[in-house]
Amino acid sequence: MAGPASRRRLRRLAALALLLALAPGPPTAWAGQVPRPAERGPPVRLFTEEELARYGGEEEDQPIYMAVKGVVFDVTSGKEFYGRGAPYNALTGKDSTRGVAKMSLDPADLTHDTTGLTAEELKSLDDVFTKVYKAKYPIVGYTARRILNEDGSPNLDFEPEDQPHFDTKDEF
Repeated sequence: MAGPASRRRLRRLAALALLLALAPGPPTAWAGQVPRPAERGPPVRLFTEEELARYGGEEEDQPIYMAVKGVVFDVTSGKEFYGRGAPYNALTGKDSTRGVAKMSLDPADLTHDTTGLTAEELKSLDDVFTKVYKAKYPIVGYTARRILNEDGSPNLDFEPEDQPHFDTKDEF
């Protein structure tokens, strides 16, 4: 009989498989194909927590945004998963990095804070960030927390040119 750690790992893998299976569109990176060029969407911008909260899928005529690792994605094309009343709506309108890492919709996990995550959870976060969000959804901005330090000074580790769908000359 499998131990508790094996059962947890199996549950996380099953949750990841479900998330990937439900995400809209085929993941081109897995098929060995070159990702399609980014569609031009709204300009990339900086979001405060309050601004991001306005895009939680509650308004029919508003886009649906969520952030992972400080990158704000437009997940409107996945409205059936992220819209009002949808299974992953709790992730929208905020930076849900911890929830994505833990495959959790617990309100306590719907935060940017990655303190105390295991190596396995951090690997899962990187996999989902790259293979789901960066591969499928346009980047519309960054959280203020990602670009600025808490004292308001610039985060010198921020490298927008490493992000897909981002053209520095057009946005800054």
